[in-house]
Amino acid sequence: MAAQVPPGCPLPRVTIQFCTQCKWMLRAAYFAQELLSTFSTALGEVALQPSTGGTFVVTITHAQEGDDASSSSLPPLSTTVLWDRRTDGGFPETKELKRRVRDVVEPGRDLGHVDRHRGAVAAKVVADGGVKLAEGGGNDSRKGDKKEEEEGKVQQDKPKCEDCQ
Repeated sequence: MAAQVPPGCPLPRVTIQFCTQCKWMLRAAYFAQELLSTFSTALGEVALQPSTGGTFVVTITHAQEGDDASSSSLPPLSTTVLWDRRTDGGFPETKELKRRVRDVVEPGRDLGHVDRHRGAVAAKVVADGGVKLAEGGGNDSRKGDKKEEEEGKVQQDKPKCEDCQ
């Protein structure tokens, strides 16, 4: 997908779009902090984008690889959806989000302990810019189910915004 980014905007740019009515700003800020701590100067910018309607979408805008554009013109940009709460089911584990960012920004980079203990789902960025999920080994799925149940109970106690119902 082609992207529009203001001139002079540092790339790659991670955008975390979150629902303000659902009170997800703190969660979005936490993910931004984790990405900046892990990737520091490899990321040009991490932006928090307030939204409504129960959205929680993490995208990355980066220069497309393989195109030989002249040095005087701007490089073609691509935007990849790293995580969408609605399609991916809930919120990402920090490890999984870091893997997906790494696969776009620095594919050969080792993330240390994050890579050593792969969970139930592994992500790979495919050639067209999308993210392909592949099943993997591990017993982490039961822990995730329990955590999602607990989060679901907490979410049920909170009043929901009109757009999120």
